[in-house]
Amino acid sequence: MNENIRHYNPIFKENAVLLSYVRNTIRETAEELDIDPKQLSKWRKIYEKFGKGSFPGEGRKRVYFENTEIYELEKKLSESQLRLEILEEGLKYMHQGKHVLCNFIHNNRDKYPLYKMFEVLGASHSTYDLWTKQPFSKTETRVYLLKKEIKSIFFEFKQYKGCLLITRELHNRGFQISDTQVSFYMKQLGLRSKVKKKFIATTDSKHNLCIAPNLLNRKFKIDQPCRVWVSDITYIRTDKRFSYLTVVMDLYDRKIIGWHLSSALSTKVTTLPAFEKAIINRPVTEGLIFHSDKGIQYANKLFTNKLVEHNCKPSMSRTGDSYDNAVVESFFNTLKREAIYKQTKLLTTRESKRVIFDYIENWYNKKRIHSSLNYKTIDEFNNYL
Repeated sequence: MNENIRHYNPIFKENAVLLSYVRNTIRETAEELDIDPKQLSKWRKIYEKFGKGSFPGEGRKRVYFENTEIYELEKKLSESQLRLEILEEGLKYMHQGKHVLCNFIHNNRDKYPLYKMFEVLGASHSTYDLWTKQPFSKTETRVYLLKKEIKSIFFEFKQYKGCLLITRELHNRGFQISDTQVSFYMKQLGLRSKVKKKFIATTDSKHNLCIAPNLLNRKFKIDQPCRVWVSDITYIRTDKRFSYLTVVMDLYDRKIIGWHLSSALSTKVTTLPAFEKAIINRPVTEGLIFHSDKGIQYANKLFTNKLVEHNCKPSMSRTGDSYDNAVVESFFNTLKREAIYKQTKLLTTRESKRVIFDYIENWYNKKRIHSSLNYKTIDEFNNYL
C-alpha cells in the first residue's frame, strides 16, 4: 500500500508553490508537475504562513523565515546542553577503562545518540562494536573474578578481614595472588579497614592488695591447652554510659573461653563471672597460670581466693606495661575495630551485648583465621594437631 507514496524534497515543494502563483489555477500547476492538487494546495497554505522557512527538510523544525537565526541559536544551545548532560554523566567513567566506558555507552544508547556519546566521551565506534561482541578480555575476566572473590570473602566474614587475611584465604581457595595485589583491588572496590580508636585505661593498680609476680614473662607461645589463661577488662562505649567487657583467653589457641559484659567495675560483675564461665568451658589443670594486670578486680581477696580454690597460679603484668599482656590487648583492639567501631551509631547496652556475643561466639572462636595459629581457625588448629 505504501509503494505509491511519493516523496518530494524541500526545493521541489517551494518551486511548485511559486509556479502555482504564475499559472492560472492550482489544478493546472498540479497536472503540469504530476502531483495531487490537494497536496499542492496544502503546500501553498504552509508557504503563506511560514514563507521561506516552510520546507526545512526532514528532522528540522519549521520556523518563520525571520526567526531562522533564533532557531539556529536554539538548536546550538540544545546541542550544547545535550553534550553537557552526556559529559556530566559519563565523565566519571572515562578514566576507568574501556569496559566501564563502553558499558556506560551501551546502557544509555536509548537515552543519547551513539555518535554523540562517542564524540563527547572520546570513545571509538570500532572499539564499542568489538566490546559488544566480547566485553571482557582474558585478563579482564581474571581480574573481575578475583575482585568478585575478594568482595565475597570480605562480606562473607562480616567485613572483619584485612588484605593479609584475605590473601591467605584466597591461597586456601586456590588463587595465586600477592597481598599487594589484594590491597590494590580492595582500594578499587572501596573495601577499607577501620581506623583504630584511642585506648582508654580501665585498670586501677594503685592499691595495697595482693600483687603476684610476672610468671608469664611474655612467653606467649604455649604448647598445650589449659596451661596459661590470660584476662583483661576493657571499656565499651554505649549510648548512655560505659559498659565493661571482661574476657578470659586460653593462650594456647587464643580462644575466648569466658567473657562477661557489665555496667560496673566490681569483681562480682567483671572478673568473677568471666572466670566462672571459663572453668565451665574448659577444665582447670593443676598449676594453671592465670595472668592479668594488677587491677583491683584481680588482686582483691574475693578473686584470689577463687584462683586458690582451683589451684591456679596468679601472674600479673608489670605496672603500666601493656606488652606483658599483649595478646589479650590485641584481641580488644581487633574486636573494637572489627565489631564496635564499624557501627554507624552508639549502641544500647543490649545491642552491644548482642554484637559482642555474635563476634566472639560466632566469628572469632569459629571462623576467624589467626596469624598466630599459622592462618588457621581455632577449630582447624586444634583438629590439625
